[in-house]
Amino acid sequence: MRKTVTTLFMLESLDGKINSGNSDNLDADKDWCRITGVKEGLHQYYEIEATTDFYSLNTGRVMAKIGVNERTEYHNKVDCRFIIIDNKPHLNEKGIDYICHWVDRLILVTTNKNHVAYSLQEKYDNLDILFYDSLNLSTLLSDMAEKYNAEAITIQSGGTLNGKFLRENLIDYVNVVIAPLLVGGKDTSTLIDGEAITSSEDLNKLKALQLIECNQLENSYIQLKYKVIK
Repeated sequence: MRKTVTTLFMLESLDGKINSGNSDNLDADKDWCRITGVKEGLHQYYEIEATTDFYSLNTGRVMAKIGVNERTEYHNKVDCRFIIIDNKPHLNEKGIDYICHWVDRLILVTTNKNHVAYSLQEKYDNLDILFYDSLNLSTLLSDMAEKYNAEAITIQSGGTLNGKFLRENLIDYVNVVIAPLLVGGKDTSTLIDGEAITSSEDLNKLKALQLIECNQLENSYIQLKYKVIK
């Protein structure tokens, strides 16, 4: 039984977009810091991010998009553990090396028996691999609670995986920082993507929220915190 409390924490535009467009060459972290009217207050998101849970869940695709596979200088070490879901894989040896030097521990979750991470386990004492024949998010959260005593996890993945967490009723709280920006584009990733419901019989898959906190930040940014009503 799942015991871990999950919080979806994301940076988004006013129209709910978490990317600049429909391309892996575009990324909010890399792009929005270049936009006048947005870049001035962007630091507040990262300052709030630094106060989130010890365990942070993301994907290899997102890590690759922010450039970990190409970085040559190490990030300052942070007191955080990354849970990275990576099946394709999107991470290469350099990316795994970078992350292992960046965080307290990298817990790589994969369904790929040939993932490059297996050849690196002896090299990094802070690299763990959780292999599943098929990924069940509820099982993953239960394993994190049992094996790592993870009482709380911050989810910062892409819209498709966020959608799976939502549909499986695995999100407890939502914490979003809204940038003063309109992005547009029907194919641009949003906070929650994935399969849309097509019938009124599936309205139970929609999740109502209870507002916990609303903070007006500097430079026209807003932070909203919600509890998911279950």
